[in-house]
Amino acid sequence: MERLPTHPGERPHESDASPGPARTAPPTPPPPATAAVDARGIVTEWSEGARQLLGYPPSEVVGQPAARLLADDAGTTGAAALRDAAGRERWSGTVALRHRDGRRLRRELLAHRRTADGPVTEWLVVSAVTGTPEGQTPAGTPEGEAAGGGTSGSEAYGSGTSGSGRLGEWAFRQAPCVMAVFDADLRLVRANAGMEQVLSLTEDQMRGMRLPEIVPHPVSDETEAKMRRVLEGGGPQQLRAGAGPAGTGANDGWSTSLVPLEDPAGHVRAVCLAAHQRLQEHLARQRMLLLSEASARIGTTADSGRTAQELADIAVPGLADFAAVDLLDAPRHGGAPSPAAPARPLAATRTAVRSVLDDGPTASAAGTAGTAGTKTLYPALSPVARCLAQGHGALYDAADPDLLRWARQDPGAARLLGSTTHSVMVVPMRAHGATLGVALFGRHRHAEPFEADDLWLAEELTAKAAVSIHTARRDSREHTSTMTLQRSLLPQTLPDQGALDIATRYLPAGTRAGVGGDWFDVIPLSGARVALVVGDVVGHGIRASATMGRLRTAVRTLADVDLPPDELLTHLDDLVLHLSADESGTDDTAESAGGIGTTCLYAVYDPVSRRCALARAGHPPPAAVTPDGAVRFLDIPAGPPLGLGGLPFETFETELPEGSLLALYTDGLLAARDHDIDEALDKMFAALARPAKTLDTVCDRVLTAMLTHRPDDDIALLVARTRALHADRVAAWDLASDPAVVARARKHATEQLTAWGLDDAAFITELTVSELVTNAIRYGRPPIQLRLIHEDSTLTCEVFDSSSTAPHMRRARTFDEGGRGLLLVGQLARRWGTRHALTGKTVWAEQSLSPG
Repeated sequence: MERLPTHPGERPHESDASPGPARTAPPTPPPPATAAVDARGIVTEWSEGARQLLGYPPSEVVGQPAARLLADDAGTTGAAALRDAAGRERWSGTVALRHRDGRRLRRELLAHRRTADGPVTEWLVVSAVTGTPEGQTPAGTPEGEAAGGGTSGSEAYGSGTSGSGRLGEWAFRQAPCVMAVFDADLRLVRANAGMEQVLSLTEDQMRGMRLPEIVPHPVSDETEAKMRRVLEGGGPQQLRAGAGPAGTGANDGWSTSLVPLEDPAGHVRAVCLAAHQRLQEHLARQRMLLLSEASARIGTTADSGRTAQELADIAVPGLADFAAVDLLDAPRHGGAPSPAAPARPLAATRTAVRSVLDDGPTASAAGTAGTAGTKTLYPALSPVARCLAQGHGALYDAADPDLLRWARQDPGAARLLGSTTHSVMVVPMRAHGATLGVALFGRHRHAEPFEADDLWLAEELTAKAAVSIHTARRDSREHTSTMTLQRSLLPQTLPDQGALDIATRYLPAGTRAGVGGDWFDVIPLSGARVALVVGDVVGHGIRASATMGRLRTAVRTLADVDLPPDELLTHLDDLVLHLSADESGTDDTAESAGGIGTTCLYAVYDPVSRRCALARAGHPPPAAVTPDGAVRFLDIPAGPPLGLGGLPFETFETELPEGSLLALYTDGLLAARDHDIDEALDKMFAALARPAKTLDTVCDRVLTAMLTHRPDDDIALLVARTRALHADRVAAWDLASDPAVVARARKHATEQLTAWGLDDAAFITELTVSELVTNAIRYGRPPIQLRLIHEDSTLTCEVFDSSSTAPHMRRARTFDEGGRGLLLVGQLARRWGTRHALTGKTVWAEQSLSPG
């Protein structure tokens, strides 16, 4: 076996351990040839080794095109090399170069892409040993010797032809770790199969290079510094990282040892690098980090497609080289799947795709993972259908018969798996008893196949995404149901009435909290009056909408009794207290149970007197706009929200000139996040004060001024313009409490109908007037007044007396002389009722007038 080279500075005979003939140490190999070429192909750096290799001094090369260094007929090869290197971090290959003296040299080159200071990208090109002209051997080099000197690296560092030498060579080459030997100049002389696999370079391609030239990275520089320390007698060194292939950077999953190689005399002649993967510890930590990252990145929105894409993005490249997420067109519901359950075909939609190739020049190859939005039909015997039927994930390698059969049957599967994919995972997406889809993961760049821990991690990630998708779909269904319920509970059309022109708007909240319980209502009352209602139930969702529906129904019922605003809110407050007591055993919170905390504004406008009576329960006050454009809040006493009890409600009355505007709204209109309450009020007042031809324009103008984005809370807006019933449409007579006055009352009524041109309504009106006036004289107390109101197609007959006793309809028996009057009125009138005041009551009856 050849002897080791002498230690630097040592004479050959000093290292002899035993007597023998003196031998000349092999010459020191020349330094590697290195050059830098920028993105334009111009040489920017030229080393001494490059000068020795090709003979050009730096002054003749730097600043010149690198193509001039190629042999005359190597242009095509060079262009192909440039195309092959495009988009890659490293390139290696053989190129024919031209020596300064005209000789041709075929060289193995290794090129690394690197980024200098700033955005400029350039290539570091390295060649390890002195070249040989084609067809020649170096002058003075005996035949059979290596071009670099008398002793090959493998012979000098332990390889031989003896049995023990062969065993040592086999052990070095097949060692289950990364091993390499660097000489006294820190140039690589040996590399085992592990080193070749990790760096994707052969030993011949690396021989003669320093580690930073093989893998340009700060970790390589740190490793070389420690190797130099070993050579200088610093003893073995350790690193907790290792350099990976070019472009991948450091890998902290490695533990690297640097050990001195000593001759028999104890002199350090070389350094052995041995790197072991701290695989399990590293992978476990990486999996937990990935799982922690997934908690923040998966399920950030209520969009199922976005969640599926977040799953694919978190899995690549941390877990897999490609990922595809398919959601079933019809999710499967039922009990837990059985391992023995038969598989059946299933249809799915590719919802998300991610590949490590997406960001590179070969991004078109990412199509091997499929295209989002495409429909996929999985055969019954495919691994996907089988995993979904069994309810658990599975690992497959490229040679698995099920995988191969699926690829033969389905061209889409063949494209998905690709020719380089060597490991696949199929994981069902299940949440709350429902199967939502399947996630597929594959590896083609990772050298290691998937293992059981990878499957566990994939199932955890997929389960998190499945729960988010299931929740998003459930929330979407609930939102749709709530919106449907909300719309069904709000007025579908506004009732016909002549007292007010009305326009309304309802905007649901734009947040994930869902639709709330805001509502509005328009309720025609007796005597041509109209009630306006706006309310806001605490909370969101179906519960709030259902509570809103109950309260709206209660308000309409109480309004039909013609209660004053303060009394109506008092009864509504009692109702909320009863509802909250009934629901005290449910899971609702005390703040929202039964509608506690609901706010409400109730207003009644009379077009005859042009007066408006209002009361509010914790609700924002309405805005009033006079015909001359002056805007103000109506100073209504602020009662407590409903369900709190204890404080009374007060009615506020004001006169509104004909053509005035009333704006009723919920607090969501003033709760904009980008301005304070004073600014919001100024904007609302300005929008209301501007003249507009229609009330719809007023509503749109207010919302445009107040909102710059979807509201955080529901908004209900009701805008009304007042009308007036003038004296020519209203007639009233004071009557004495004398039965003889009934005939006179009928005469007054018929004469007024003739004046209005309503002779066709005289018969029914006479009967109604006779019955109501007779009852007032018989059962009531003076004073008594008869009033007729003509409003469009409605005629209202009202009789007032100062008694608070209300008449009741009853069915007369066969021999009864009375009791048939109100029954007759109820049959002839469209509707009738009693309206109470502070003193006395009014009995009224409405009849519809024929058009004409």
